[in-house]
Amino acid sequence: MLRQRYDDATDRFGRAYVWLGMMVVAIVLMFVLLWPLILVHLQSIALFKTVSGDNLAAPLRKTATEPFQQQDLVLQTETGPIRARMYTPVHHPHAPGMVVFHGVHHLGLNEPRLMKFAAAMAACGLQVLTPELPDIKDYHVSESSIAAIGSSTKWFAQQQGRSVSVMGLSFSGGLSLIAAANPEYRPNMKLVFAVGSQGSMNRVASYYRTGDAARPDGSRELLPAHEYGPLVLEYEHVEEFVPFPDVEPIRKVLRAHLYEDLSAERAAMEELSPKQQAEAAELMDASSDVVHAMLRTSELRHRKEMAGLSPERHLGELTVPVFLLHGEADNIIPAAETLWMASELRATTLQAALVSPVLSHIDMQKAPNAWDEWKLVHFMAMVLRAAKR
Repeated sequence: MLRQRYDDATDRFGRAYVWLGMMVVAIVLMFVLLWPLILVHLQSIALFKTVSGDNLAAPLRKTATEPFQQQDLVLQTETGPIRARMYTPVHHPHAPGMVVFHGVHHLGLNEPRLMKFAAAMAACGLQVLTPELPDIKDYHVSESSIAAIGSSTKWFAQQQGRSVSVMGLSFSGGLSLIAAANPEYRPNMKLVFAVGSQGSMNRVASYYRTGDAARPDGSRELLPAHEYGPLVLEYEHVEEFVPFPDVEPIRKVLRAHLYEDLSAERAAMEELSPKQQAEAAELMDASSDVVHAMLRTSELRHRKEMAGLSPERHLGELTVPVFLLHGEADNIIPAAETLWMASELRATTLQAALVSPVLSHIDMQKAPNAWDEWKLVHFMAMVLRAAKR
């Protein structure tokens, strides 16, 4: 009897050890299978902390600190030479590629936020190319930039021997979507990630006058437009806002103002006649009814041109996977634009869309709560995972 009980106990212990061993194996296997997903989430957290200038805890540093080399290039493309900068992970020189296109900013590929982001992405194991778009750099949103986006992406894809991810900031995001609809450039694009981008330039131009952006569900976003938006339109077509003799002197003032070069702006203003100074001051008053009327006239004159710079008419035919991200309080390109694009893209094309209070235009700001921060981290993790495939 005692022997029987001993054997039964031994069997029970043996079965328990077997089950325990199976559970340990299952947990290890699950961790191995889920590790790529866990890794991109950790890298996403590290990425945002790096861009925000926060210190990384030791576990995060290990996920996003791959050393990289930085090299300035001139890409020889069918649209002409294009200045660019390459960020290449040292230990993975053939890592999957991502092209990041800067927004409307005079520093172009040297814009500090762009450089910090590109470096952080390279530290996460991507090879990153940042081409310079001359027109966008000089505050002109033009069709020539669409060709430059497409041809520089094609150049990078040929160097890699495979398609590459495309990320466009601000107006470059919308232009990247247009390039992705072009059969010549489409095969070179693994995905398009548009951040704070326009769906319709005409809608955006109207928003600059009214501070009122309609959403697809019929609701309205009422948010006064930043002066930057109307000034870009005025700078692009100064000849439509002032008499011909005043065009170049006032363009010089507007350029310095957009470049945030206060000393150059002050010097340019001092060169103007009293009449020209009054004209310049009025153009820089975003609340002026006179300026709003001139903006409306210019908007009507350039409707066809602006339609050519709007991805809205191409969204239904896009097959390249698309990720859309927008700041909730964006007053340069309203978040309603991303909502419109999300509603117009095919379900098989749109991978994810997020309007986040953690972003303004393309700048980080304090997260209102942990849930909003997590949604942004998870969104970026999805982009990283898709880019690394």
